[in-house]
Amino acid sequence: MVVENSGKTEEEALKKVLVELNANQSEVIYKKEEIAGKLFKSATIKVTAITKKDLFTNMKEFLKKLTEGLGLKVELESSLRDDVFTIKMYSDNNPILIGKNGQTLKALETILKQKYLKEWNTYLKINLDVEDYKEKRINYLEKLAVRTAKEVRATKIDVTLENMNSYERRIIHNKLTNFKGVTTISEGEEPNRHVIIKAE
Repeated sequence: MVVENSGKTEEEALKKVLVELNANQSEVIYKKEEIAGKLFKSATIKVTAITKKDLFTNMKEFLKKLTEGLGLKVELESSLRDDVFTIKMYSDNNPILIGKNGQTLKALETILKQKYLKEWNTYLKINLDVEDYKEKRINYLEKLAVRTAKEVRATKIDVTLENMNSYERRIIHNKLTNFKGVTTISEGEEPNRHVIIKAE
């Protein structure tokens, strides 16, 4: 349920919507708008709010429609903790839902973030995953980083890894920050940017 109310100040308008929603400020997301006053009347502040719980329900319904549009049947598991909206998806075709190197999954996450940024002027922390794909991918990349770094240190020959998005490149860089005998750099233009592991 979306509620809006006005007041002379943001605090006054917010207090009214919190009463209507029967919630405290930490449980809602809201936006404010200044309404210009008419002749001899001062401006008022309009506050529009929704509980995080209702927003999450809306988010899951929207995601269901998106994935149905891809021709997929998807079951959702969700949790809201520390203001992070986490949704795990289980589908009848996970490879399609994940996409090459997680590109479809990343695109769905971006669509959700942009939708709510536009609607609520707030950048939400949204974490989408498909049957722990992200966790498995992190483990794979960290093992790849260490294995390749050992090879580079032993042979003194630099190795260029496959093209990766910024999130994946950061995993490689972080894993090898304190790895003796090698350094890492990113090169190339998106979407063909990659990590090079160099011998010191």
